[in-house]
Amino acid sequence: MNAPDRLAISASATTFDASADLLTRFRTVRQHTQALVAPFSPEDCQLQSMPDASPAKWHLAHTTWFFETMVLEAAEPHFAPFDARFRVLFNSYYQGVGAAHARAERGLISRPTLAEVMHYRAQVDERMQRLLAHGAPAASVRQLVALGLQHEQQHQELLLTDMLHALSRHPQWSAGQSPIKTLQQTDLAWLPYEGGLIQQGWTAERDGDFCFDHEAPRHRVWLQPFDMGHRLVTQHEFWQFMASGGYQRPECWLSLGWEWRKQGAVNAPLYWRQVAGDGLGLEHWRQFTLSGEVPIEPHAPMRHLSYFEADAYARWAGARLPTEAEWEHAARSGQLHQAHGQCWQWTSSAFSPYPGYKPWAGAVGEYNGKFMCQQLVLRGSSQATPAGHARDSYRNFFPPEAQWQFTGLRLARDGGSAPAMA
Repeated sequence: MNAPDRLAISASATTFDASADLLTRFRTVRQHTQALVAPFSPEDCQLQSMPDASPAKWHLAHTTWFFETMVLEAAEPHFAPFDARFRVLFNSYYQGVGAAHARAERGLISRPTLAEVMHYRAQVDERMQRLLAHGAPAASVRQLVALGLQHEQQHQELLLTDMLHALSRHPQWSAGQSPIKTLQQTDLAWLPYEGGLIQQGWTAERDGDFCFDHEAPRHRVWLQPFDMGHRLVTQHEFWQFMASGGYQRPECWLSLGWEWRKQGAVNAPLYWRQVAGDGLGLEHWRQFTLSGEVPIEPHAPMRHLSYFEADAYARWAGARLPTEAEWEHAARSGQLHQAHGQCWQWTSSAFSPYPGYKPWAGAVGEYNGKFMCQQLVLRGSSQATPAGHARDSYRNFFPPEAQWQFTGLRLARDGGSAPAMA
Protein backbone atom coordinates (compact mmCIF):
# COMPACT_ATOMS: atom_id res chain seq x y z
CA MET A 1 0.00 0.00 0.00
CA ASN A 2 1.27 3.46 -0.84
CA ALA A 3 2.40 5.93 1.78
CA PRO A 4 -0.45 7.86 3.46
CA ASP A 5 0.81 11.27 2.37
CA ARG A 6 0.37 10.25 -1.26
CA LEU A 7 -3.36 9.86 -0.65
CA ALA A 8 -3.89 13.52 0.21
CA ILE A 9 -5.28 14.23 -3.22
CA SER A 10 -6.31 17.68 -4.39
CA ALA A 11 -9.38 17.42 -6.58
CA SER A 12 -8.46 20.70 -8.25
CA ALA A 13 -4.87 19.73 -9.05
CA THR A 14 -5.73 19.61 -12.73
CA THR A 15 -6.98 22.90 -14.15
CA PHE A 16 -10.12 22.87 -16.23
CA ASP A 17 -10.71 25.53 -18.87
CA ALA A 18 -14.43 25.59 -19.69
CA SER A 19 -13.72 27.75 -22.74
CA ALA A 20 -11.40 25.16 -24.30
CA ASP A 21 -12.56 23.18 -27.30
CA LEU A 22 -14.45 19.98 -26.59
CA LEU A 23 -11.57 17.69 -27.52
CA THR A 24 -9.22 19.44 -25.09
CA ARG A 25 -11.83 19.33 -22.35
CA PHE A 26 -12.38 15.63 -23.00
CA ARG A 27 -8.67 14.86 -22.66
CA THR A 28 -8.32 16.98 -19.51
CA VAL A 29 -11.22 15.38 -17.65
CA ARG A 30 -10.35 11.83 -18.63
CA GLN A 31 -6.70 12.25 -17.65
CA HIS A 32 -7.67 13.75 -14.30
CA THR A 33 -9.72 10.66 -13.38
CA GLN A 34 -6.69 8.47 -13.97
CA ALA A 35 -4.49 10.84 -11.96
CA LEU A 36 -6.86 10.46 -9.01
CA VAL A 37 -6.48 6.67 -8.92
CA ALA A 38 -2.72 6.68 -9.46
CA PRO A 39 -1.85 6.52 -5.71
CA PHE A 40 -4.10 3.50 -5.13
CA SER A 41 -3.24 -0.16 -5.60
CA PRO A 42 -5.34 -2.56 -7.71
CA GLU A 43 -6.55 -4.07 -4.45
CA ASP A 44 -7.65 -0.63 -3.20
CA CYS A 45 -9.55 -0.08 -6.44
CA GLN A 46 -11.57 -3.28 -5.93
CA LEU A 47 -12.99 -2.28 -2.52
CA GLN A 48 -16.70 -1.69 -1.96
CA SER A 49 -17.33 -0.92 1.71
CA MET A 50 -21.11 -0.42 1.55
CA PRO A 51 -23.93 -0.62 -1.01
CA ASP A 52 -24.01 3.17 -1.51
CA ALA A 53 -20.34 3.24 -2.52
CA SER A 54 -18.69 1.78 -5.60
CA PRO A 55 -15.17 0.48 -6.26
CA ALA A 56 -12.78 2.87 -7.96
CA LYS A 57 -12.43 0.29 -10.74
CA TRP A 58 -16.17 0.45 -11.34
CA HIS A 59 -16.08 4.28 -11.53
CA LEU A 60 -13.29 4.05 -14.11
CA ALA A 61 -15.29 1.58 -16.18
CA HIS A 62 -18.73 3.17 -15.81
CA THR A 63 -17.60 6.61 -16.97
CA THR A 64 -16.07 4.88 -20.00
CA TRP A 65 -19.27 2.89 -20.54
CA PHE A 66 -21.14 6.20 -20.72
CA PHE A 67 -19.11 7.46 -23.66
CA GLU A 68 -19.18 4.13 -25.46
CA THR A 69 -22.90 3.50 -24.94
CA MET A 70 -24.38 6.99 -25.06
CA VAL A 71 -22.09 8.57 -27.67
CA LEU A 72 -20.13 6.10 -29.78
CA GLU A 73 -22.94 3.60 -30.25
CA ALA A 74 -25.00 6.24 -32.08
CA ALA A 75 -22.27 8.36 -33.67
CA GLU A 76 -19.40 6.04 -34.57
CA PRO A 77 -19.45 4.49 -38.05
CA HIS A 78 -19.36 0.69 -37.91
CA PHE A 79 -19.70 0.71 -34.12
CA ALA A 80 -18.62 -2.42 -32.26
CA PRO A 81 -18.45 -2.62 -28.44
CA PHE A 82 -15.13 -3.18 -26.75
CA ASP A 83 -16.73 -6.06 -24.83
CA ALA A 84 -20.48 -6.72 -25.06
CA ARG A 85 -20.55 -7.95 -21.44
CA PHE A 86 -19.54 -4.49 -20.20
CA ARG A 87 -22.94 -3.12 -21.28
CA VAL A 88 -24.51 -4.86 -18.27
CA LEU A 89 -21.57 -4.90 -15.86
CA PHE A 90 -21.01 -1.15 -15.94
CA ASN A 91 -24.51 0.19 -16.47
CA SER A 92 -25.64 2.02 -13.36
CA TYR A 93 -29.40 2.53 -13.47
CA TYR A 94 -30.34 3.33 -17.08
CA GLN A 95 -33.32 1.02 -17.59
CA GLY A 96 -33.73 2.31 -21.14
CA VAL A 97 -30.32 0.89 -22.02
CA GLY A 98 -30.98 -2.58 -20.59
CA ALA A 99 -30.05 -4.73 -17.63
CA ALA A 100 -27.57 -3.61 -14.97
CA HIS A 101 -25.48 -5.50 -12.46
CA ALA A 102 -26.71 -5.15 -8.86
CA ARG A 103 -25.33 -1.98 -7.27
CA ALA A 104 -24.54 -3.64 -3.94
CA GLU A 105 -22.42 -6.30 -5.69
CA ARG A 106 -20.10 -4.11 -7.75
CA GLY A 107 -17.22 -5.09 -5.48
CA LEU A 108 -17.69 -8.71 -6.58
CA ILE A 109 -16.76 -7.89 -10.18
CA SER A 110 -13.19 -9.18 -9.95
CA ARG A 111 -13.04 -9.57 -13.72
CA PRO A 112 -12.21 -7.58 -15.77
CA THR A 113 -9.05 -6.67 -13.89
CA LEU A 114 -8.00 -3.08 -13.26
CA ALA A 115 -5.46 -3.39 -16.08
CA GLU A 116 -8.20 -4.52 -18.46
CA VAL A 117 -10.44 -1.63 -17.40
CA MET A 118 -7.59 0.81 -18.08
CA HIS A 119 -7.17 -0.77 -21.52
CA TYR A 120 -10.93 -0.29 -22.05
CA ARG A 121 -10.57 3.38 -21.13
CA ALA A 122 -7.64 3.86 -23.50
CA GLN A 123 -9.45 2.24 -26.41
CA VAL A 124 -12.65 4.26 -25.92
CA ASP A 125 -10.61 7.44 -25.44
CA GLU A 126 -8.89 6.83 -28.76
CA ARG A 127 -12.22 6.32 -30.51
CA MET A 128 -13.77 9.38 -28.86
CA GLN A 129 -10.84 11.60 -29.77
CA ARG A 130 -11.02 10.39 -33.35
CA LEU A 131 -14.73 11.25 -33.40
CA LEU A 132 -14.15 14.73 -31.98
CA ALA A 133 -11.07 15.51 -34.08
CA HIS A 134 -12.46 14.68 -37.53
CA GLY A 135 -15.00 17.33 -38.46
CA ALA A 136 -17.53 19.09 -36.28
CA PRO A 137 -19.78 16.50 -34.63
CA ALA A 138 -23.52 17.09 -34.62
CA ALA A 139 -24.97 19.33 -31.93
CA SER A 140 -26.63 16.33 -30.27
CA VAL A 141 -23.25 14.58 -30.04
CA ARG A 142 -21.57 17.66 -28.57
CA GLN A 143 -24.32 17.91 -25.96
CA LEU A 144 -23.90 14.27 -24.97
CA VAL A 145 -20.12 14.66 -24.71
CA ALA A 146 -20.55 17.75 -22.52
CA LEU A 147 -22.96 15.79 -20.32
CA GLY A 148 -20.52 12.87 -20.21
CA LEU A 149 -17.71 15.14 -19.01
CA GLN A 150 -19.88 16.60 -16.23
CA HIS A 151 -20.96 13.06 -15.38
CA GLU A 152 -17.33 11.97 -15.14
CA GLN A 153 -16.51 14.92 -12.87
CA GLN A 154 -19.31 13.79 -10.57
CA HIS A 155 -17.72 10.36 -10.46
CA GLN A 156 -14.31 11.87 -9.74
CA GLU A 157 -15.71 13.19 -6.47
CA LEU A 158 -17.58 9.97 -5.76
CA LEU A 159 -14.40 8.00 -6.41
CA LEU A 160 -12.60 9.91 -3.65
CA THR A 161 -15.44 9.78 -1.14
CA ASP A 162 -16.02 6.08 -1.79
CA MET A 163 -12.30 5.36 -1.39
CA LEU A 164 -12.23 7.38 1.83
CA HIS A 165 -15.02 5.25 3.25
CA ALA A 166 -13.34 2.03 2.16
CA LEU A 167 -9.96 2.93 3.67
CA SER A 168 -11.65 4.03 6.90
CA ARG A 169 -12.74 0.41 7.39
CA HIS A 170 -9.13 -0.79 7.41
CA PRO A 171 -8.38 -1.76 11.05
CA GLN A 172 -4.81 -0.45 10.94
CA TRP A 173 -5.02 2.38 8.43
CA SER A 174 -4.41 5.23 10.86
CA ALA A 175 -0.85 6.29 10.10
CA GLY A 176 -1.54 9.86 9.03
CA GLN A 177 0.35 12.50 10.99
CA SER A 178 -0.88 15.69 9.34
CA PRO A 179 -0.75 18.63 11.77
CA ILE A 180 -3.80 20.68 12.71
CA LYS A 181 -4.30 23.35 10.08
CA THR A 182 -3.74 26.86 11.34
CA LEU A 183 -7.05 28.28 10.21
CA GLN A 184 -8.47 31.32 11.94
CA GLN A 185 -12.06 31.23 13.09
CA THR A 186 -14.11 34.37 12.80
CA ASP A 187 -17.24 34.94 14.84
CA LEU A 188 -20.35 34.03 12.94
CA ALA A 189 -21.84 37.06 11.22
CA TRP A 190 -25.46 37.12 10.09
CA LEU A 191 -26.03 38.51 6.61
CA PRO A 192 -29.52 40.04 6.18
CA TYR A 193 -31.54 39.59 3.01
CA GLU A 194 -34.77 41.44 2.32
CA GLY A 195 -36.36 38.65 0.32
CA GLY A 196 -39.09 39.43 -2.16
CA LEU A 197 -39.58 38.14 -5.69
CA ILE A 198 -36.37 36.59 -7.05
CA GLN A 199 -35.25 34.49 -10.01
CA GLN A 200 -33.95 31.00 -9.26
CA GLY A 201 -32.21 28.54 -11.55
CA TRP A 202 -29.46 28.27 -14.11
CA THR A 203 -28.44 31.24 -16.22
CA ALA A 204 -25.65 31.05 -18.79
CA GLU A 205 -24.40 34.53 -17.89
CA ARG A 206 -23.72 33.53 -14.28
CA ASP A 207 -23.30 29.76 -14.36
CA GLY A 208 -21.55 28.92 -17.63
CA ASP A 209 -22.51 27.04 -20.76
CA PHE A 210 -23.76 23.82 -19.13
CA CYS A 211 -26.40 22.79 -16.63
CA PHE A 212 -28.10 19.54 -15.73
CA ASP A 213 -31.77 19.36 -16.66
CA HIS A 214 -32.95 19.78 -13.06
CA GLU A 215 -31.19 23.17 -12.68
CA ALA A 216 -33.74 24.68 -15.10
CA PRO A 217 -35.95 26.34 -16.10
CA ARG A 218 -35.27 29.66 -14.44
CA HIS A 219 -38.36 30.70 -12.51
CA ARG A 220 -39.71 33.14 -9.95
CA VAL A 221 -39.67 32.44 -6.20
CA TRP A 222 -40.98 34.56 -3.35
CA LEU A 223 -38.69 34.78 -0.31
CA GLN A 224 -39.54 36.09 3.13
CA PRO A 225 -36.79 38.18 4.78
CA PHE A 226 -34.04 35.94 6.14
CA ASP A 227 -30.54 36.00 7.59
CA MET A 228 -27.73 33.69 6.49
CA GLY A 229 -24.54 32.74 8.32
CA HIS A 230 -21.58 34.21 6.47
CA ARG A 231 -19.49 31.03 6.86
CA LEU A 232 -19.89 27.31 7.47
CA VAL A 233 -20.25 25.73 10.91
CA THR A 234 -16.84 24.65 12.18
CA GLN A 235 -15.66 21.40 13.73
CA HIS A 236 -15.17 23.12 17.08
CA GLU A 237 -18.71 24.47 17.01
CA PHE A 238 -20.12 21.05 16.21
CA TRP A 239 -18.07 19.54 19.01
CA GLN A 240 -19.79 22.02 21.37
CA PHE A 241 -23.09 20.50 20.28
CA MET A 242 -21.69 17.06 21.08
CA ALA A 243 -20.29 18.17 24.46
CA SER A 244 -23.69 19.57 25.44
CA GLY A 245 -25.22 16.12 24.91
CA GLY A 246 -26.69 17.00 21.53
CA TYR A 247 -26.69 13.40 20.31
CA GLN A 248 -28.71 12.39 23.37
CA ARG A 249 -31.29 15.22 23.28
CA PRO A 250 -34.40 14.13 21.34
CA GLU A 251 -35.76 17.70 21.32
CA CYS A 252 -33.02 18.60 18.83
CA TRP A 253 -33.88 15.89 16.36
CA LEU A 254 -36.48 15.15 13.75
CA SER A 255 -38.39 11.97 14.57
CA LEU A 256 -36.84 10.05 11.65
CA GLY A 257 -33.43 11.42 12.59
CA TRP A 258 -33.79 10.27 16.20
CA GLU A 259 -34.71 6.77 15.05
CA TRP A 260 -31.78 6.77 12.61
CA ARG A 261 -29.45 7.83 15.43
CA LYS A 262 -30.74 5.15 17.82
CA GLN A 263 -30.76 2.32 15.31
CA GLY A 264 -27.22 3.10 14.18
CA ALA A 265 -25.96 3.97 17.68
CA VAL A 266 -24.70 7.25 16.21
CA ASN A 267 -23.04 9.41 18.86
CA ALA A 268 -20.43 11.27 16.82
CA PRO A 269 -19.85 12.32 13.22
CA LEU A 270 -18.70 9.78 10.68
CA TYR A 271 -14.90 9.28 10.78
CA TRP A 272 -14.55 10.84 14.28
CA ARG A 273 -12.99 8.63 16.96
CA GLN A 274 -12.45 9.38 20.64
CA VAL A 275 -8.94 8.60 21.87
CA ALA A 276 -6.71 9.19 24.90
CA GLY A 277 -9.02 7.94 27.59
CA ASP A 278 -12.40 9.32 28.47
CA GLY A 279 -11.63 13.00 28.12
CA LEU A 280 -14.37 15.11 26.57
CA GLY A 281 -12.17 17.85 25.15
CA LEU A 282 -11.75 18.28 21.43
CA GLU A 283 -8.10 17.26 21.78
CA HIS A 284 -9.34 13.75 22.64
CA TRP A 285 -10.88 13.28 19.20
CA ARG A 286 -9.34 12.37 15.86
CA GLN A 287 -10.81 12.02 12.39
CA PHE A 288 -10.10 9.82 9.40
CA THR A 289 -9.13 11.51 6.13
CA LEU A 290 -7.48 10.52 2.88
CA SER A 291 -4.20 11.23 4.68
CA GLY A 292 -5.09 8.75 7.40
CA GLU A 293 -6.24 9.53 10.93
CA VAL A 294 -5.41 13.11 11.95
CA PRO A 295 -6.32 15.53 14.74
CA ILE A 296 -9.55 17.48 14.57
CA GLU A 297 -9.22 20.83 12.78
CA PRO A 298 -11.16 23.12 15.17
CA HIS A 299 -11.66 26.03 12.80
CA ALA A 300 -12.18 24.03 9.60
CA PRO A 301 -15.72 23.46 8.32
CA MET A 302 -17.56 20.49 9.75
CA ARG A 303 -17.94 17.72 7.17
CA HIS A 304 -19.43 14.26 6.67
CA LEU A 305 -22.70 15.13 8.38
CA SER A 306 -26.04 13.60 7.53
CA TYR A 307 -29.02 15.87 7.01
CA PHE A 308 -30.32 14.63 10.35
CA GLU A 309 -27.17 15.77 12.15
CA ALA A 310 -27.06 19.10 10.34
CA ASP A 311 -30.70 19.79 11.17
CA ALA A 312 -30.21 18.76 14.82
CA TYR A 313 -27.26 21.15 15.16
CA ALA A 314 -29.24 24.00 13.62
CA ARG A 315 -32.12 23.43 16.07
CA TRP A 316 -29.68 23.29 18.98
CA ALA A 317 -28.17 26.58 17.81
CA GLY A 318 -31.56 28.27 17.70
CA ALA A 319 -31.44 28.53 13.92
CA ARG A 320 -32.43 26.41 10.91
CA LEU A 321 -31.09 25.16 7.62
CA PRO A 322 -31.62 27.44 4.63
CA THR A 323 -33.93 26.61 1.77
CA GLU A 324 -32.18 26.07 -1.54
CA ALA A 325 -33.75 29.27 -2.91
CA GLU A 326 -32.35 31.24 0.05
CA TRP A 327 -28.93 29.67 -0.46
CA GLU A 328 -28.81 30.47 -4.17
CA HIS A 329 -30.01 34.05 -3.63
CA ALA A 330 -27.36 34.61 -0.95
CA ALA A 331 -24.61 32.95 -2.99
CA ARG A 332 -25.35 35.13 -5.99
CA SER A 333 -24.96 38.21 -3.80
CA GLY A 334 -21.26 37.39 -3.46
CA GLN A 335 -21.35 37.81 0.31
CA LEU A 336 -21.09 34.18 1.42
CA HIS A 337 -17.74 32.90 2.61
CA GLN A 338 -16.97 29.25 1.77
CA ALA A 339 -19.85 28.97 -0.70
CA HIS A 340 -17.70 26.64 -2.78
CA GLY A 341 -14.70 24.38 -2.38
CA GLN A 342 -15.23 23.27 1.22
CA CYS A 343 -18.42 21.27 1.83
CA TRP A 344 -21.71 20.58 0.16
CA GLN A 345 -24.27 22.38 2.32
CA TRP A 346 -27.53 20.74 3.33
CA THR A 347 -30.69 22.71 2.67
CA SER A 348 -34.17 22.01 4.00
CA SER A 349 -35.54 21.68 0.46
CA ALA A 350 -36.79 18.40 -0.93
CA PHE A 351 -35.35 17.46 -4.30
CA SER A 352 -38.29 18.17 -6.58
CA PRO A 353 -38.76 19.57 -10.10
CA TYR A 354 -38.71 23.27 -10.82
CA PRO A 355 -41.93 24.63 -12.37
CA GLY A 356 -41.87 23.69 -16.05
CA TYR A 357 -39.15 21.07 -15.63
CA LYS A 358 -38.74 18.62 -18.47
CA PRO A 359 -36.19 15.79 -18.39
CA TRP A 360 -33.88 15.26 -21.33
CA ALA A 361 -35.09 13.07 -24.16
CA GLY A 362 -33.81 9.52 -24.54
CA ALA A 363 -31.97 7.31 -22.06
CA VAL A 364 -30.21 10.27 -20.43
CA GLY A 365 -33.64 11.47 -19.32
CA GLU A 366 -33.24 9.01 -16.44
CA TYR A 367 -30.32 11.04 -15.14
CA ASN A 368 -32.06 13.17 -12.48
CA GLY A 369 -35.85 13.21 -12.63
CA LYS A 370 -36.32 9.61 -11.51
CA PHE A 371 -34.61 10.42 -8.18
CA MET A 372 -37.01 13.19 -7.15
CA CYS A 373 -38.30 11.33 -4.10
CA GLN A 374 -36.90 11.06 -0.55
CA GLN A 375 -33.85 13.19 -1.36
CA LEU A 376 -32.73 16.55 0.07
CA VAL A 377 -30.94 19.25 -1.92
CA LEU A 378 -27.37 20.31 -1.13
CA ARG A 379 -25.78 23.44 -2.54
CA GLY A 380 -22.24 24.70 -3.10
CA SER A 381 -19.36 22.31 -3.73
CA SER A 382 -16.70 20.50 -1.71
CA GLN A 383 -12.96 20.10 -1.44
CA ALA A 384 -13.33 17.01 -3.65
CA THR A 385 -15.38 18.73 -6.37
CA PRO A 386 -13.26 18.98 -9.53
CA ALA A 387 -12.24 22.38 -10.82
CA GLY A 388 -14.70 23.74 -13.36
CA HIS A 389 -17.62 21.68 -12.06
CA ALA A 390 -19.13 24.01 -9.42
CA ARG A 391 -21.73 26.72 -10.03
CA ASP A 392 -24.32 28.54 -7.94
CA SER A 393 -27.23 26.83 -9.72
CA TYR A 394 -25.94 23.30 -9.04
CA ARG A 395 -28.42 21.07 -7.20
CA ASN A 396 -26.75 18.10 -5.54
CA PHE A 397 -29.02 15.63 -3.76
CA PHE A 398 -28.73 12.76 -1.29
CA PRO A 399 -31.02 10.92 1.14
CA PRO A 400 -31.07 12.42 4.65
CA GLU A 401 -29.00 9.64 6.24
CA ALA A 402 -26.04 10.02 3.83
CA GLN A 403 -22.78 10.92 5.62
CA TRP A 404 -19.90 9.73 3.44
CA GLN A 405 -19.88 12.75 1.13
CA PHE A 406 -18.15 16.01 2.09
CA THR A 407 -21.38 17.43 3.51
CA GLY A 408 -21.59 20.24 6.07
CA LEU A 409 -23.94 23.04 6.99
CA ARG A 410 -24.56 26.74 6.99
CA LEU A 411 -27.08 28.32 9.37
CA ALA A 412 -30.06 30.46 8.44
CA ARG A 413 -32.84 32.13 10.40
CA ASP A 414 -35.94 34.15 9.75
CA GLY A 415 -35.22 37.82 9.18
CA GLY A 416 -34.95 39.89 12.34
CA SER A 417 -34.72 36.90 14.70
CA ALA A 418 -31.94 36.42 17.21
CA PRO A 419 -30.30 33.01 17.65
CA ALA A 420 -30.46 31.50 21.11
CA MET A 421 -27.43 29.25 21.34
CA ALA A 422 -28.24 26.24 23.52
